[in-house]
Amino acid sequence: ISFVSVCGVTIGTMALVCVLSVFNGFQGVIEGLFSNFDPPYRITSHQGKSFELDSIRSVLEHSSVDIYCEVIEDNALVQYADKQLPITIKGVPSHYTKINHIDSILIDGSFYLDDPNVSTAVIGVGLARSLGASVHFVEPMWLYVPKRHAKVNLMQPDKAFHRSFLYLSGIFMVQQERYDNSLMLIPIDLARDLYDYPTQVTSVELKFKDGVNEGAVQKELQILLGDKYQIQNRYEQQAEFYNMLQIEKWVTYLILSFILLIAVFNIIGSLSMLIIEKKQDVQILKHLGASDSIIKRIFLFEGWMISIIGAIVGVVLGLLLCYLQQEYGLISLGNNASFVTDSYPVKVEALDVIIIYFTVVFMGLLAAIYPTNYFYKKQ
Repeated sequence: ISFVSVCGVTIGTMALVCVLSVFNGFQGVIEGLFSNFDPPYRITSHQGKSFELDSIRSVLEHSSVDIYCEVIEDNALVQYADKQLPITIKGVPSHYTKINHIDSILIDGSFYLDDPNVSTAVIGVGLARSLGASVHFVEPMWLYVPKRHAKVNLMQPDKAFHRSFLYLSGIFMVQQERYDNSLMLIPIDLARDLYDYPTQVTSVELKFKDGVNEGAVQKELQILLGDKYQIQNRYEQQAEFYNMLQIEKWVTYLILSFILLIAVFNIIGSLSMLIIEKKQDVQILKHLGASDSIIKRIFLFEGWMISIIGAIVGVVLGLLLCYLQQEYGLISLGNNASFVTDSYPVKVEALDVIIIYFTVVFMGLLAAIYPTNYFYKKQ
């Protein structure tokens, strides 16, 4: 019966280690996708959509800032052939690739926005499919942006819009809908003309120098910026997404902990049977001078040994399975899965393993106390 109890605790512990490691693996994959596009740090305004670049000049000239990019981001309408779609325009300078790794996620063409003769654009793969556009086609795309201070003339409504044409130079794939399906990167000079932002920007993306304490620098820059602006790292830029992943992870942990609690109930049954079976041995120990507290500790130790052995073996087997999955991809996502990886990603974190181990040991401790006190007192 004790062996069965150990097996139950082992399987529950192993499941917790594997499932939480898979959640960490998926988060790592998504972080890798976002890191190819999201800047390391982004400065935005709390008040209004745009702000003057000179208002944060002291921050941009900080000794820890390696490079920064001015960004203008807003909505627009794109027309290509007979198709029209609402999209998000992001005007960036030509050195934008020094902030992120967008050149590594290009699937066609190149990141080229500084052609002196014509304006060029780089768009997401989903937007390219919706428009039916390709870098090999010579037909231009037309952009329509409402003028900021113009009134609509019903006789000539087109006069209320800025219009410009571009040629497609590259197509990227982040594998995130918000980027792939609606984002277009254009030269920042063109964005200034379209949105009437001669000196303003909607955000500034920057990168720190190598070797600096980025957390400390971020706090220092936030103090310099004050309450009107905020500086966010990659996690804070995607806070809702990462919070959702963490909630899913720990809700799963709670559910599996309840399942593990059912397995720990076997300890109660095991100790109860053991106390009944060892009734005569208990009397012998008493005659030899053993006190009630010593005898109780013997049965408590038995229950703790079941949970501790089960926790240790479960953690070891869970880590072994995670290693095999990471190296050989034993469990795949399926033949029809259209994801960036063929098998379940795995990433083991030491904190998760520690939490799981102490959770199992704590449950075993509680499970051992009740039957020891109740049945020993009854006997």
